[in-house]
Amino acid sequence: MNKALIKQLIEKRTNEEGMIETGIEGVKLFKITKPLSCSPAVYEPTIVAILSGCKEAILDGKRYVYDNNQYMCCSISMPVEAGTPTASPENPLLGVYISLDTKVMTELAIEMETEIGVIRKLKSGPLPPGFALSHWDDEFTTALLRLLELGDNPTDTSVLGSGRLRELYYAVLKGEAGASTIRAFGVGNEIARAIEYLTSNLNKPVNIEDMASKIGMSRAVLHRKFKQATTMSPIQFVKSMRLNTAAMKIAGGMNVNSAAMDVGYVSSSQFSREFKRMYGQSPKQWTHSMQVPEGILS
Repeated sequence: MNKALIKQLIEKRTNEEGMIETGIEGVKLFKITKPLSCSPAVYEPTIVAILSGCKEAILDGKRYVYDNNQYMCCSISMPVEAGTPTASPENPLLGVYISLDTKVMTELAIEMETEIGVIRKLKSGPLPPGFALSHWDDEFTTALLRLLELGDNPTDTSVLGSGRLRELYYAVLKGEAGASTIRAFGVGNEIARAIEYLTSNLNKPVNIEDMASKIGMSRAVLHRKFKQATTMSPIQFVKSMRLNTAAMKIAGGMNVNSAAMDVGYVSSSQFSREFKRMYGQSPKQWTHSMQVPEGILS
């Protein structure tokens, strides 16, 4: 019943195509009525909850489809290809996009680790992936409904918004995606810190030894744990992040050479070769075939 109420709230507030602000920082509603093929994107730490239709994401060659049975939780920045292949005016994609506030998530994750000893459980097994799909449970559904109910009253939104967002974060940490989010934001979040370092320095040469040293790991341990969390090696991850970020810049109107230089390529010919190898088209061919509205696929 709560999920149906959430859908009604979203339908009421999304009269237009695209992203709609809610008045709560980091929380947006979206409506998409046109099918979009999978296109390069970068998922930032985010929760995406679908109420109608479905979204598709491809991570390192593996395809994930999620709808109103599972919400998506990305706890670390990830290079993906994303799309809305079945959206139509008759069956629009409706949902909620929620950015994860690093400070609040870290506070909650560490409090939970301290309170229930999650740290000991996580350290005994492999790292969970940074991209997780979680079934809606009662706590998540109730917390999301309470958050979105604030939208009709600006005063309530201003006074209660941050508290109810924290309540939703807590529900995520307790749910099926909890292991990956606690690992990313709690104690022992070395891989999340490594990814933050990489994504902040895409336009600079990558030195894996230096990065391993910064987070207190050997190169071999970093490589193993990085692949457990992201399915990619650090070098593969950087290449995907660079190409996806450049593709998004090109789709936004930036010329190919500028986009290549912005993400650290010094040779436009090398960029074009690697781009075509990954996406099957040259950057110029891709520019003509993929025009994606800003924010829709993230």
